[in-house]
Amino acid sequence: MKKSLSLMLVLLLAFMLAACGKDKENSGGNASGSPAGEGGSGKKIVIGVSILNMANEFTATLAKGIEAKGKELGVKIIINDGQKDPNKQIQQVETFIAQKVDAIIFNPIEAEASSPAVDKAKAAGIPIINVNSVTKSAPDAFVGSKDQESAKIAIDYLAERLGSKGNLVMMHGHLGQSAEIDRTEGAVEALKAYPDMKLIAEQTGEWNRDKALTLMQNWLQAHNGQIQGVFAQNDEMGMGALKALEDAGVKKDIVLVSVDAIADALQAVKDGRLDATVFQNAAAQGGGALETALKIINKESFEKEVFVPFELVTKDNVDQYLK
Repeated sequence: MKKSLSLMLVLLLAFMLAACGKDKENSGGNASGSPAGEGGSGKKIVIGVSILNMANEFTATLAKGIEAKGKELGVKIIINDGQKDPNKQIQQVETFIAQKVDAIIFNPIEAEASSPAVDKAKAAGIPIINVNSVTKSAPDAFVGSKDQESAKIAIDYLAERLGSKGNLVMMHGHLGQSAEIDRTEGAVEALKAYPDMKLIAEQTGEWNRDKALTLMQNWLQAHNGQIQGVFAQNDEMGMGALKALEDAGVKKDIVLVSVDAIADALQAVKDGRLDATVFQNAAAQGGGALETALKIINKESFEKEVFVPFELVTKDNVDQYLK
């Protein structure tokens, strides 16, 4: 009888120790006790991502930031290219809903036309996080940067270089896309502080290098000798404008600044060809969007808006941004 009782006590003690070890293994993942890349059921988390245009270096870097963070946290990432078509993005979100992904990270093409995608995800009960650009319909969270800030930094830089006077031209991004709207508003507002700086021409280059090249060539002909500064709302257009200015032999007379700090632009700044770019941290935005998605999935507290600041990059500090 004593032997049987001893054996039962040993077995009970072993069971308690095993249970304690299991609790230690599961601690530290999230509020539910699961590892970061798993939901409460222990199943691997799947997140669908729709990127507005993978042919654009900045948004491709944004996607890489999401992928890198997903790999780090053990999350399955499905990335689709919206190819600058809001209808395609809506279809991609519908597919994610049918696949029953755990959350959607959305990099919308247009504030208005891309909004139905947000509405569909929310109606299906799937968390949707907008990254980098916004929609009229409110997502569960937004991670990005304040685009008005980038325009103010650019205009202030042009003012400093030009002694607060001169004629400017501005290249818009894709019309209706939130970054284009906000960078335009930011530039117009910033220019109010510089009454002797005049915006003499503005037109869309659609975030595209080749279109910006043609647009700058046309402006040089239409405003021969009258342009002192150029603000391109992204680096792709900035690099197109730079080529036009260099081909025409007038770059030395015109100050050019753009936004995003893509690799080409950073090298051009280092080489003294592009005057400045405004750094937008695509990797931090992408990684932050994924972290926010995981917090929502795991029912943890999260920020509804996360903003990553812009930074001016000139020849003086470009080395710290080059990789």
